[in-house]
Amino acid sequence: MIRVLLADDEGMIRSALAALLRLEDDIDVVAECADGEQAVAVALRLQPDVCLLDLEMPGLDGVQVAERLHRAIPARCIVVTRHARPGVLRRALASGVSGFVPKSRGAEELAAIIRRVAAGARYVDPEIAADALSDERSPLTDRELDVLRAGRRGETTGQIARALALAPGTVRNHISVILGKLSVGTRQQAVLIAEERGWI
Repeated sequence: MIRVLLADDEGMIRSALAALLRLEDDIDVVAECADGEQAVAVALRLQPDVCLLDLEMPGLDGVQVAERLHRAIPARCIVVTRHARPGVLRRALASGVSGFVPKSRGAEELAAIIRRVAAGARYVDPEIAADALSDERSPLTDRELDVLRAGRRGETTGQIARALALAPGTVRNHISVILGKLSVGTRQQAVLIAEERGWI
């Protein structure tokens, strides 16, 4: 039996998917979580075989959840997304994600992907993979992307500094470099570009 944790902030989608997966003889949905923080806490406690994580969740997104779990427990993570941007795929794979699937896939197909991932294989949607190969790479460093990610909801320089354990001056320097690289005047514009291109 494959024990699955399901995390999605949209209650109707989460419940419907859980019900459909429970129809499979070899899949047991052991937990349903409404956000990333809850998913991490419950996964650490229950240690499921596979965590099925929505990309866009409040607080921690699916990739951030997968990154935390990858370091802590042997569970394999599949990220499911409505907006399959190539830059996000690269970030997901770098974080130890085992599967990357668009929400347009049916429950039967998703169940087959869960089985593949539980057996140790990786699965990346072919269309997303093809897009990722042709997509432009980010000119920003990993640390610069961390700064944008930590400030994407309008956090102050001090809040970003605390979140990343950096000095405020270091954060200001990173922001200055980011604005120069992207040729924009504000951090909000930089965040928008990075989100549109799937870098964060």
